[in-house]
Amino acid sequence: MTEETRLIHSGLAETPLARTVGPPIQRGSTVLLPNAAALYDDAAHLTYGRQGLAAQSALMTALGDLEHAEAVTLYPSGLAALTGAMLAVLKAGDEVLVVDTIYKPTRRFCDAVLVRYGVKVRYYAPSLGPADLIALCGPATRLIVLESPGSLSFEMQDVPGIAAAAQARNILTLIDNTWAAGLLFKPLDHGVDISIQALTKYVGGHSDVFMGSVAVRDRALVQAMDDGVLHIGWAVSPDDAYQMLRGLRTLATRMARHDQSARRIAAWLAERPEVAQMRHPALPGCPGHDIWRRDYSGACGLFAFTLKPAPATATAAFLNALKVFGLGFSWGGFESLAIDCGPQLRCREDGGAGDGALIRLHIGLEDPDDLIADLTAALDAWRSLA
Repeated sequence: MTEETRLIHSGLAETPLARTVGPPIQRGSTVLLPNAAALYDDAAHLTYGRQGLAAQSALMTALGDLEHAEAVTLYPSGLAALTGAMLAVLKAGDEVLVVDTIYKPTRRFCDAVLVRYGVKVRYYAPSLGPADLIALCGPATRLIVLESPGSLSFEMQDVPGIAAAAQARNILTLIDNTWAAGLLFKPLDHGVDISIQALTKYVGGHSDVFMGSVAVRDRALVQAMDDGVLHIGWAVSPDDAYQMLRGLRTLATRMARHDQSARRIAAWLAERPEVAQMRHPALPGCPGHDIWRRDYSGACGLFAFTLKPAPATATAAFLNALKVFGLGFSWGGFESLAIDCGPQLRCREDGGAGDGALIRLHIGLEDPDDLIADLTAALDAWRSLA
């Protein structure tokens, strides 16, 4: 061969590769097959890099173990996982019941996309128990979408009860389980058909990579998710999969710190005169605490509280006074964050959280004493304008 050809074909990776604690990062679109018969033998051979190579495969295996799942599929974001799972199981003429507290971008997809393709969408109150929720279902109801706790106002749903009632009617259930990160609550063990995470949040843990996952057990759903990814063309990069797998290794350790700090700060806020109501499921006396205590093994760093009624300028002063907490969306990273939930609550049928501003906090990995000092200064600023 000429040198020109040798430059293209020389320097191939050793086989087998040296063993490291993490999987190899294989950057490849083309997969070389061993013979002509293998070119179209999708059942026996990986034929294209978009299907996922070593890092993606290792991540899916690890997430399957975490979720107690038969199979896990990966998507380029949490929203893509939610929309992809719904597209995989819904068709024109079907109806989906969606909890009214659902993540706003999921609601936007339901209202702007699903209805355009002939899927009827109805929203239901998160307070509905299994019997009342099933009473809303009709012959076209194909799917019930849950989010527990709600990611803004933290209402808890009776997930096992709803899943059992839906199964009896041959209706699928899907849950956004990002708050529990697949660690604190195992939806598939409680009868839910489809468990979804925005891995962007706690699994990634560092606010620097997007990804979502869908975990299922039923073989028909495994095939539906695989077909959905194949038909629409979703893929995640090997580098991102490697980062997610690295985050997964420390998930339990980080979650314990998030939980410990968040409960301490929530208990402190509950005693503050400026606070009208706490919304932390693990805090005794908060809405949904009994369900949380029954079903969950712990809590994360995300919760909310309602300030007493005050002008909007007071809410802005509270947020602007924060120095350690950042003002930003998302959560699950090492840093603490705060937002005013008001603009997102306006799309809900219940109108939100009452007269006072609903503030959502994500408690990161900082020293909780520093976070309490930051919140103290912010509450002082709020009080000056209240």
